[in-house]
Amino acid sequence: MTESPQFPPLFSGEAVPRHTDPFDKAVSRAIAGVDSGTIFYSEAVDTLRAALVLAPETPLEEAVQAVYVAQIGLAESLGALAPPAVPVHFVWPDRIKVNGAVCGSVRFASDVSDPMAEPNWLVIGIEMPFIHPGNEPGENPNTTCLHEEGCVDITPMGLLESWSKHTLLWLTYFMDSGFQRVHDEWRPRCDTLGETIEQPKPGVFVGLDEKGRMLLRQGVMTETLSLIEFAEHL
Repeated sequence: MTESPQFPPLFSGEAVPRHTDPFDKAVSRAIAGVDSGTIFYSEAVDTLRAALVLAPETPLEEAVQAVYVAQIGLAESLGALAPPAVPVHFVWPDRIKVNGAVCGSVRFASDVSDPMAEPNWLVIGIEMPFIHPGNEPGENPNTTCLHEEGCVDITPMGLLESWSKHTLLWLTYFMDSGFQRVHDEWRPRCDTLGETIEQPKPGVFVGLDEKGRMLLRQGVMTETLSLIEFAEHL
């Protein structure tokens, strides 16, 4: 039997059946009015899948910056638990890289889509594979899993515990200090910064603005892309 993970103060956990998506469960419970800080998680041993419910008291364009906080939480958790020198990077808007290959993602949803509206809830989901079901190691060099990268001593529940602690810490920084401190931590971990990218749109990824929007240069024009555009549509 899987031991229940321990969560920090202000967070609580609720396991979901293995065939249930924790993100979908979190959204349905958020709509019904579940407490902010509830983390829904799968007890599967091959993948970490979890979703955190938040009740922001700010407009959506600010609240959605917590998605970066969740990414930092994952990176710091892996930094604490993984073997030394296992690099963790971000690909805007939603992917996590380990050792240069995609190894997980974040997703999010809210009950509003207007950037200036204050959401009743924001759900942020994370997913990170520990093994590749049915795939041979190295079959796709652009994707990986934690066991392939030498993280064989980490368990999904151990990573979930660590993620919850680091995420709560960075949520505190975010609420106390605003986005700048989050941005300063996130920026060095983004491996496409300053690069020409094709997704989500072609252009040069210049950076993020003060609201966490992507700055994408196309010729002499610079376009902004908001995380809000990549929210799950319910």
